[in-house]
Amino acid sequence: MSNENTGLLAGPDGVVRCFWHGNLPDYLHYHDHEWGRPVADDRRLFEKICLEGFQSGLSWLTILRKRDNFREAFAGFDFDKVAAFNERDVERLLGNAGIIRHRGKIVSTINNAKRARAMVDEFGSLAAWFWKFEPGKEERPEIVDLAHLRANPTTAVSVRISKDLKKRGWTFVGPTTVYAFMQAMGLVNDHLEGCVCRKEVEKQRKAFQRPK
Repeated sequence: MSNENTGLLAGPDGVVRCFWHGNLPDYLHYHDHEWGRPVADDRRLFEKICLEGFQSGLSWLTILRKRDNFREAFAGFDFDKVAAFNERDVERLLGNAGIIRHRGKIVSTINNAKRARAMVDEFGSLAAWFWKFEPGKEERPEIVDLAHLRANPTTAVSVRISKDLKKRGWTFVGPTTVYAFMQAMGLVNDHLEGCVCRKEVEKQRKAFQRPK
């Protein structure tokens, strides 16, 4: 089955999935066990939006393979702790070869931790805020195929979330970054039609308790 036409790829186990993991074992595991499955945990949501910011201009695989280093460097993405980071921490992080040493993205993560703290105070949780933007059926395609995904690196919803986050002082949260976050955290199910995970993820999304 040609991934160029369908976006689907048979794995070494003969199972058909979205093609983008390229059958690389760590990427394949991420595709099967994480991507698209709904998340309501604030720390994981904060981690993902920050790592999507670090990914800007790079591949997600690069970030995924450094994710444990990022977690260690950023206090497990506990935003209460990260919000207290100072210039000495920035210098420490710039010297850490295990992460992406980009001053702007490091400073952005510390800034966003402070913004996250404020949103929890206002809405009770980050999850409650993000999930209120979950697209309705009328905002989703009838069939998720490769042509749809290629034509829609952003959506009206990701633009809305991006604008709102920027208004609240967040940085490195453009509409493309936000849509990648939505796909990964299960706000949408963008496993392609024909991928083994699509129905399973849809089942999880139906059973998922939306945070209030």
